[in-house]
Parts: sequence; structure tokens; C-alpha cells
Amino acid sequence: MIKKAIFILFIFMGFFSCKKEIVKGTGTQKAVQVSSVKSYNYKQLKPFLEKKDGKIYVINFWATWCAPCVKELPYFEKIKQEYANKNVEVLLVSLDFPKQVEKKLIPFINKHKIQSEVVLLDDVNEDVWIKEIDESWSGALPATIIYNKNNRKFYEQSFDYKTLESELLAFIQ
Repeated sequence: MIKKAIFILFIFMGFFSCKKEIVKGTGTQKAVQVSSVKSYNYKQLKPFLEKKDGKIYVINFWATWCAPCVKELPYFEKIKQEYANKNVEVLLVSLDFPKQVEKKLIPFINKHKIQSEVVLLDDVNEDVWIKEIDESWSGALPATIIYNKNNRKFYEQSFDYKTLESELLAFIQ
């Protein structure tokens, strides 16, 4: 009986101790549990797409229902990890359906241990913001922007790691 109570106590403690935590300075990452995702309309997202500081930004538009998007996510995660010390920031802009954030997006982030910042673009005026993001964008996913204060390039394609890294290195050089 006591063993059973101790076992239940450990399970209970483990369940409630899961949270997002990264040990800074050590490179060690613990289990990530995301409980919410910020939702932006295009006007709120736009400043993330136009920063003019000394960093390089990799902005990926994706959705959990897009198989090519899901396939390439590990490459963006690897870029985030390997190039963080070169002032590279990765932002994953989800185009998932707002009603499915709790049931699909957040569990997906947790299951795949996504470390990059994920935001939801919740704006029904896609005819406006797609063309503002890039005139050539048809609206298809995945899509990616890589930019810094001097240069900007838009990609309406899937990436493998080698190609993504090669495109990023053109901004680092």
C-alpha cells in the first residue's frame, strides 16, 4: 500500500513539474512543454518581418497539416541550435487553424520538442498579407524568408538541411 502511494506521488509530481526550461549557458535542454502560443494578426506580426538590427532572421511559414512543412522543421531547429552564436534567430509562423491550437498545434510542438519560437498568424485577410510578405508568394506552404538589415530573400519551397544552411550562409558571409 505504501509503495503504491509513493508511486502515485511520483507520477503526480512528474506530471506537474513539466514546464519549458532551458539551462542557459550550458547548452543543455530539458523537456519542453508549451502551454500556449501567441496569436498575431498581420499588423502585429509585421515588425518581426522588418527588423533592422545586426541579426539574421529565418522566418518559416508552416502548418501541422502540411507534410512538407513538418518534414523540414528539424532543419530549422538545427539552424537555430548551430547558428545561435552567429546572431541567427528562427521564428516559426504557424498557419494552423486558430480553433485547433489547443488540440493540434500545442501538442505537436510538445511532441516534437520544438525549441524555436512559434507564433500563430491568425488573420483572415490573406489576400492582403500574402502579397505584402512577398509579391511572388502564391500562398502555398512551406514558405520562408531569410533577411538581415541589408538583404532579404523569399523562398516558396521545401528545404533539406544542406540547402537551407547554404542559403543562410550567404547572409553570414
